[in-house]
Amino acid sequence: MTADFRRILIDRATQPYYAAGSFAWHFARGKLRGDPAFFGLLEHGLIPDAGRLIDLGCGQGLLASWLLEARALHESGNWPPHWPAAPKIKEIWGLELMPKDVDRARAALGNRAQFDLGNICTAEFGKTEVAIILDVLHYIDHDAQEGVLRRIHASLPAGGTFITRIGDAAGGLPFHYSNWVDRTVFYLRGHRISRLYCRTLNEWLAVLERNGFRVKPLPMHKGTPFCNVMLVAQAV
Repeated sequence: MTADFRRILIDRATQPYYAAGSFAWHFARGKLRGDPAFFGLLEHGLIPDAGRLIDLGCGQGLLASWLLEARALHESGNWPPHWPAAPKIKEIWGLELMPKDVDRARAALGNRAQFDLGNICTAEFGKTEVAIILDVLHYIDHDAQEGVLRRIHASLPAGGTFITRIGDAAGGLPFHYSNWVDRTVFYLRGHRISRLYCRTLNEWLAVLERNGFRVKPLPMHKGTPFCNVMLVAQAV
């Protein structure tokens, strides 16, 4: 991957956030430049083509912007030749608890994706081929986590894809550092959390498997001091 391609994709995925205000633009740029999950999803070909993709806890819609611009670059021929094709997604739906983030997502992407205000613990997901939750499950208690996973499984067909990123609670200092950063960023954005509901990687694998998923873990913290793992699961 060339530096030029990296810069072009970040610029294109960030540009829509000018319409959502200075905070939205700066947050988008910092997140896309610093978080390896976004390039990792593409480089490893983790997201298949789908008629519908749902992003639960979508924030200001960065994943939608990223996937839309990645596909546009792929179709223009400006794509790393050794990478899998950028996923072709017909419809992207994001669900977010924070009203300001929903407003930013809508201002940035308009009708290119749909964003709704709601709680992943209670909202209807509908039917989908791909479901994604990035760095959200640890904000809800363990029983609620399993409830969300059961409802995601029910929304997917057999073989449907569920992707989530988690912190490995057995990861020692990197895990504790990532939790500290998580709490700090959450606080600076005006949110309050009293507790995080984390698990070890082995515990996460067991939870997913007993809720109907076959899971493959993939480290996803390259270039950071954290201990994050992407869990790529198929409904069985």
